[in-house]
Amino acid sequence: MRFFKIFCGVGFLVVLASNIWTISSWSESRGVYDDVCYLRQAHLFERFGLHGIDTNITFDDDHYLKNSLKAIGFAEWNDVKRMPCHTFIPATDKHVLQYPPGTGFTLALFPSGLQVIPLYVLTSVVAVGFAFIALARASTFYLLTLVAAFGDAAIYLMINPTKASYSMAPTMIVCALVGFLTAKLFNCQSWRRFVLWALVGLLIGLSVNFRLPNLFLAAGYCLYLAGAFLLARSRETFLQGASFGIAFLIGLAPTLIANAINAGSPLSTTYGSVDVTPPELNPAVLLSYLVDVQFTLLAISAAWTAWLWRLDRGRARQVALLVAVNLAVNLIFFMTHPIFTPYYIIPIDMLSLWTLLFATLDLRGERVAEGAAFPQPANA
Repeated sequence: MRFFKIFCGVGFLVVLASNIWTISSWSESRGVYDDVCYLRQAHLFERFGLHGIDTNITFDDDHYLKNSLKAIGFAEWNDVKRMPCHTFIPATDKHVLQYPPGTGFTLALFPSGLQVIPLYVLTSVVAVGFAFIALARASTFYLLTLVAAFGDAAIYLMINPTKASYSMAPTMIVCALVGFLTAKLFNCQSWRRFVLWALVGLLIGLSVNFRLPNLFLAAGYCLYLAGAFLLARSRETFLQGASFGIAFLIGLAPTLIANAINAGSPLSTTYGSVDVTPPELNPAVLLSYLVDVQFTLLAISAAWTAWLWRLDRGRARQVALLVAVNLAVNLIFFMTHPIFTPYYIIPIDMLSLWTLLFATLDLRGERVAEGAAFPQPANA
């Protein structure tokens, strides 16, 4: 087993090296409006510190946004009303950036002009780190094969389709970490469980600051905790829900503050009309998902969840139920959203898959300890 683990570890490092080689040739000016706008938010944080959370277009007095749009050939670069990714908010009488502040803040942590490449390299390194954690926990040859296949795929996904939006890079880091912690939720002492619920809530709340739709990553957790409380009506289930909810709101605070400053209220959106249209079933959108890699990952998640449920062990079913509810809520939202992109359901896919991977490894590890491991080759 040691030889095979070393071989798999080398494979992870090879994929990481390939990622870094690819990422190192990227340009921050690739003609995408979203890129310019995320970098504008980063520029505001660099100029004004935390006051950069105010994205009023009047703060473009150094012409950063106009020059960036001119550089990518945007014809109406000098017309404030036509600026991409910016919305006019009547309540505040301002044109403001529509995105939450987290992605820009993350980019601002790196040197100006060299922000995207180190962010994506860091994302790939984090994926490799979690892949190695999973590798260390693989106790049978079959689990080793599973970890190797998933690890290589997860590392590659950190550049494609993650590169489609800068908001996806920090989101993918959070999904891996939350998946790891979620698998631990049902296998620890009660006081530690409160801490884990709080950490999971905080991290998912923070993820909303990168992408507003990440709000739906919390849906399954909220419904699971609500159901647990209604069934048990116990102090423990109430405190678990409270731990998650309070921590989630703390993590969400930067977006609420940004909304209050830019849109006039914490609960008001800075997004335009296209993104707040009522849900609808659009055959073209559904077909786009069906033929995309996102749906393949979703199908794997659903099948893996069903398999975990059939293990008929208390903790396995708890994890499977949580993942299933989260998948269902996110699937309903994105399949009825009138816009398709190649990365919209990647976060729920990866959160589910990381959770299922670590839950499976923990459960199989327990069976090995109990003398009920999967059959292994004689030389394993």
